[in-house]
Amino acid sequence: MIGRKSTGHPSPLVLVLLALGFFFATYNLITLALSYKASWAGDELNTLDADTGVGSSDLKYHVALTATDAPYSQWQSRIMYYWYKKVQDMPGSDMGKFTRILHSGKPDKLMEEIPSFVVDPLPEGLDRGYIVLNRPWAFVQWLEKATIDEEYILMAEPDHIFVNPLPNLAHGSNPAGYPFFYIKPAEHEKILRKFYPKEMGPVTNIDPIGNSPVIIRRVIFLLL
Repeated sequence: MIGRKSTGHPSPLVLVLLALGFFFATYNLITLALSYKASWAGDELNTLDADTGVGSSDLKYHVALTATDAPYSQWQSRIMYYWYKKVQDMPGSDMGKFTRILHSGKPDKLMEEIPSFVVDPLPEGLDRGYIVLNRPWAFVQWLEKATIDEEYILMAEPDHIFVNPLPNLAHGSNPAGYPFFYIKPAEHEKILRKFYPKEMGPVTNIDPIGNSPVIIRRVIFLLL
C-alpha cells in the first residue's frame, strides 16, 4: 500500500514570518517612494524660487475683495471677514492681510469694522451696462495707490467663505484660479479671436476662469 504525504496547513510560525516579511517589504517600498517624492518636490521648489526670485518663506498672499456699499454686499463682506479671521492663523494657511476694496467712491459704516480702501467707480456709461467692470477698475486703483506688503494677492468677492485655511496655490509666476463649468471659450470663438488670434492656438487653451478667485503675484498683476 502506497502511503500519501501529509498535506497539512503551514504552521502558524511560518504564516507570521511571511506576514512580517511582506509588512517590512511594503513599509520600505512606501518609505522609499515618499522620500523620493519629498526630495523631488524640494528640488522643484528650490528651482522655482531661484527662477522667480520668490523665497520659500515669502508665500503670504493679501486677501482683497471688491465690494459696494449696498446692504447685501456689506453683509456678505462681514461674513467673509469673520471666517477669514477664523482660519487666517491655522496650520496650512498662507493668508496675509485683508482689504475690502470699496468701489462706491465714499466711505461706509463698515470702515472701522473691516480693513477697507475706498476707490472710485467707473465714470457713468463706461461699463456699458456690464456693472462688474467696476471690479477690475477697483483693483487697478488699489494697486496704484495702496501699500501692499505681500508678494501675492488673492482676488476675491464678498460671497466667498473660507471653510478651511487656504495655502498659496500659485507657483512662482504661475497664478492659480478656479475653473467654472459655465465658462465655455469654444462657444464664443468669434468674440475671443479679437483678443486671442489664431496664431496663439485654439480658444480651448483659454482657462475657463474669472477674475476671482485667483491667486497671483502682484508684479504679474501690474503687468496685465
